Amino acid sequence: MLQTLILPEFTLESGETLRQVPVAYQTWGTLNEARDNACVVCHALTGNTAIDDWWGGLLGPGKALDPQCSFIVAANVPGSPYGSVSPLTRNPDTGRLYGPDFPIFSIRDTVQLHRRLLDVLGVVRVSLVIGGSMGGMQVLEWAFLGEYVKAIVPVAVGGRHSAWCIGWSEMQRQAIYADPKWRDGAYDPEDGPVAGLSVARMAAMISYRSRASFEDRFGRSRRRLEGDSEAYAIESYLHYQGEKLTQRFDANCYVRLTQLMDTHDIARGRGDYPAVLAQITQPALILGITSDILYPLAEQEELQAGMADADLSILETHDGHDAFLIEVDAINERVRAWIRDRELCRERPAVPRLVFHR
Repeated sequence: MLQTLILPEFTLESGETLRQVPVAYQTWGTLNEARDNACVVCHALTGNTAIDDWWGGLLGPGKALDPQCSFIVAANVPGSPYGSVSPLTRNPDTGRLYGPDFPIFSIRDTVQLHRRLLDVLGVVRVSLVIGGSMGGMQVLEWAFLGEYVKAIVPVAVGGRHSAWCIGWSEMQRQAIYADPKWRDGAYDPEDGPVAGLSVARMAAMISYRSRASFEDRFGRSRRRLEGDSEAYAIESYLHYQGEKLTQRFDANCYVRLTQLMDTHDIARGRGDYPAVLAQITQPALILGITSDILYPLAEQEELQAGMADADLSILETHDGHDAFLIEVDAINERVRAWIRDRELCRERPAVPRLVFHR
């Protein structure tokens, strides 16, 4: 069940302080007496706290995210429209929605906000932090909380947002900005969706897959639309995905979240990147995807080589970046086996031993 904590105030890296800050979250399982069995699950760009919906194959007794062993916490990212503070939140100082005045949070701000939530929940140590894509960025930042975090599992992510990824983000933002309804973000959400968000989503969907994936799934096939018109199947798919997102998401939220992702750089303000990467000393399982064009396997190999105690597990698939949401059973098997091998949950049933790349 979705719950909401209201923090009296929260100060961002930028120095700006917000008051009456909501943080939406869900939990599974029970915090133990030592209060050190928390497992934090971090969601991706348009995701939410309902991990039973998008990572249900990992959640349940005997699975990687086991409520019988762990106190599982999933918190909504600031800027997202699913309950935490965002452009859709009413500013207590003005009585109006933040809208385009909502500040740009960083990945580090997100982690600190969620750390505040865990403090209120009584957590004194986190046994595991796991997440993919934007969630993986948060995972890497959690590692810099030192002994507070015992182990991490970053999935389909690198240590910093590349120029390639920032370029994809900016192109999607420009699609939103070009919509006449945008008006510098001062639109009224009650007037209906900003159509440019649909175009941004279409572009994103292309980046989430691979050429082979689209060829296998769509090729040059065509589909009949309403009336006598036809369209290539890939055109129909992209339009459907774009329109679908506009029904559940907000354009200002999308802009702020892509900007949040662009802040991701574990070395920012900390020093030389290799030296900073070496500061991550927790046991880590890094999952990479062979066909990921956003966060290519070389980025996960770089993480594994630079960290003090990291295993690398590779998903061989042509599903692209989205494989972290598609290959759920494979991810569950690998994470569950790694948790067993690293003795992060002694109550967990035995599973087959897997070999990880060192």
